Amino acid sequence: MGRPMSKNLLKAGHQLFVYDVRREPVEELAGLGAEACASGKEAAARAEVTITMLPDGPDVEAAILGADGVLSGTQPGSIIVDMSSISPLAAQRVGAACVQQGVEFLDAPVSGGEPKAVDGTLAIMVGGKQETFEKARPLFAVMGSSATLTGPVGAGNVTKLANQIMVACNIAAMGEALVLATKAGLNPEVVFQAVKGGLAGSTVLNAKAPMVMERNFKPGFRIRLHQKDLRNALLAAEAMKVSLPLTSMTQQILMALMNSGRGDLDHSAIVTFIEDMAGVEVQRPEGAAAG
Repeated sequence: MGRPMSKNLLKAGHQLFVYDVRREPVEELAGLGAEACASGKEAAARAEVTITMLPDGPDVEAAILGADGVLSGTQPGSIIVDMSSISPLAAQRVGAACVQQGVEFLDAPVSGGEPKAVDGTLAIMVGGKQETFEKARPLFAVMGSSATLTGPVGAGNVTKLANQIMVACNIAAMGEALVLATKAGLNPEVVFQAVKGGLAGSTVLNAKAPMVMERNFKPGFRIRLHQKDLRNALLAAEAMKVSLPLTSMTQQILMALMNSGRGDLDHSAIVTFIEDMAGVEVQRPEGAAAG
């Protein structure tokens, strides 16, 4: 995700100082005009705004708060924007550490997966102060089609967890529906075309149903990452004494898929769990064309 987002910032004329524990993306971005750095500390020391994009909360805390981390190089008055999808509690811990050093902080997770990161059309959900948000807004405009301030630090990730709950449960429901239709002998393409214009229609349905019928599970967003997001949602819900039964069930499906070696498939492959139980595979009949 961070690589295509960085490319869009470079295309927009921003000067980038980049660091990653893996050299390959750093070298690629350096070839496009970014300046490679030897640590997060060095990158932050040379930048006015430091953006992090990492897999999970422990990675973010290590990258920002650890030895030679971003915060150790950030000057007071600068901004750190974490665009990872992490626990709201982790975001608040990082934010509090930044405040202690006079550094502004936003948690700004995104939705849209790699395709929208490439296109620069991500939906960005932001937590933090209004004035800090306004300073970062021009950068968000390069990486996304929308950026919404949802509340104080941590609110961005609460909003992202809400998004991930709706997406995962929507994909699971779509999978059950298409498996039922296929088992009944119907062409799932015809069923998809029939329902997509009604109340069951959604962006998730339009994006994921064709992938399922084409048996294309090349990852735009991996099952193991979605499982992580639902785990964080359940941990946050437990802390707030909120029951999330559908989220819990869907998270268990994702865990089962990871255990069967499907964790790096696109999350549309949730359907394969339901297919396994039904003994049927959702695909267009041979010779049928997409509508």
